Amino acid sequence: MKKIALAMAVLAMSGTAFAQKTGGEMGKTKTLVAWFSATGTTEKAAEIIAEVTGGDMHEIRPAEEYTAADLDWRDRESRSSRENADPASRPEIVKDLGNADGYDTIYIGYPIWWNVAPRVINTFIETYGFEGKTVIPFATSGGSTISNSVKVLRETYPGIRWQEGRLLNGASESSVRQWLGR
Repeated sequence: MKKIALAMAVLAMSGTAFAQKTGGEMGKTKTLVAWFSATGTTEKAAEIIAEVTGGDMHEIRPAEEYTAADLDWRDRESRSSRENADPASRPEIVKDLGNADGYDTIYIGYPIWWNVAPRVINTFIETYGFEGKTVIPFATSGGSTISNSVKVLRETYPGIRWQEGRLLNGASESSVRQWLGR
């Protein structure tokens, strides 16, 4: 019985630690690492950035998750193809970040789709309004560079203090530390 109680206490404490790391207690740090990852690749880079910076983590989640068919870039009628073909598209997101005002620096990560950020990133930026804040983009891609996606974001949101972004395919802690100068 004591072993069961001990195991439950350990699980409860680890759940609390996870909630804090993922932003359960917003404002503990002034850095936010937010990411959208359809396949998990960008999430891995976000985890490394959060570890290096000590930032709070927040997953940008679409209200309707993407299926494999939604992500089929060869199908012009797939959900991701239709969204990215329409610059005004703003897929709904789960709004669970709370108040983002306490963050000074926001890292925003995404996979590159059709040489730009997925439209869900626009929804996130417009939902939480990062005007006047420092935003550092990072991305993963199967073949594109990050430069055009950052150019489009800078043009779309000129009130944000954009910093140089980085493509983080296969990122390691040492490569992220080198990029961030830490």
